[in-house]
Amino acid sequence: MSLHALKPIIASTYQPHALHGADRSWAETNCYIDVWIEVLHAQGLNPLACLPMVFANDFDGDQWTFYKPPHEDLFALYGIDVQELNVWRGLLSNASIQLGRGRLVLTEADSFYLPDTEGTDYRANHVKTTIALQEIDLERQKLGYFHNSSYHELQGEDFVETFRVGKPHDPAFMPLFAEFVRLDHVQHKTDAELAVISLPLLRKYLARRPRNNPVSLFLPVFIRDVEQLKEEGMSAFHAYAFASLRQLGAGFSLGAHYLRWLQQHQPVQFEVAAIEFESISEVTKTLLLKTARAVMGKKAVDLAPLLEQISLHWQQGMDALDVSLASPVSE
Repeated sequence: MSLHALKPIIASTYQPHALHGADRSWAETNCYIDVWIEVLHAQGLNPLACLPMVFANDFDGDQWTFYKPPHEDLFALYGIDVQELNVWRGLLSNASIQLGRGRLVLTEADSFYLPDTEGTDYRANHVKTTIALQEIDLERQKLGYFHNSSYHELQGEDFVETFRVGKPHDPAFMPLFAEFVRLDHVQHKTDAELAVISLPLLRKYLARRPRNNPVSLFLPVFIRDVEQLKEEGMSAFHAYAFASLRQLGAGFSLGAHYLRWLQQHQPVQFEVAAIEFESISEVTKTLLLKTARAVMGKKAVDLAPLLEQISLHWQQGMDALDVSLASPVSE
């Protein structure tokens, strides 16, 4: 018997949201926001409305903010209620109960057993990631799940290992973090209705933005880090790039998309700011590629000018947002 929270989804015909389209500069951002984009999209809900949290992104010393849609925003916008799942019986048992009640389950998983990561982590690297369980077939040992930019299926040994089926009790194995998603109060609002709720959220996150330009603070740390990465090699670079450059560039790319959506439904002009944040995305993409070459070739490359450009775009983008939101037409 198959248990599913939403209507059955066929992985081979599933169409991801446009934010995960082939034309995007960053096909994937981070596992948590990517999952939510597709979970919302699969229900006919517009994920653009929940993105203003990216404007509070900061350089946190050894990473850029791993941004996530706050649970209170998901409830305010869509009526979605997210709660922690106590995995006291084991993930498979507890998740099956929740899916049987029409609830999605978000959980940490090991990419080693996720076939959609073929070519990167699948059967190669043990990497923690977040997936959303949508359908479980216990008899066929089959799982349908959202991960990264789309919807996927796994079965057989991957199912057994993901859920530790038949594994003896191991007191040293800690259960992975999981959440369940109540969908019984979901509200399908129009874009205009979502924009009315989302504009105050934008103001809220702008109030939480870094007091000082975070890219300027990142610059000297990044230059030192690159020299160390030349000694550590490309595997260290990939981990570093995900934690820093991808979160920086992809986050503000989402921000640009958000602002262009919002101005379609609110009497505020955000195009100047959107161009600045889009430029952060584009220059960061260039910086990522040049950094990879510098690490691989162990050559001296002056990367500071690119970060100075990004710093300027951040400041000009934030200034433009302040001007837009201070305009009487935005009140």
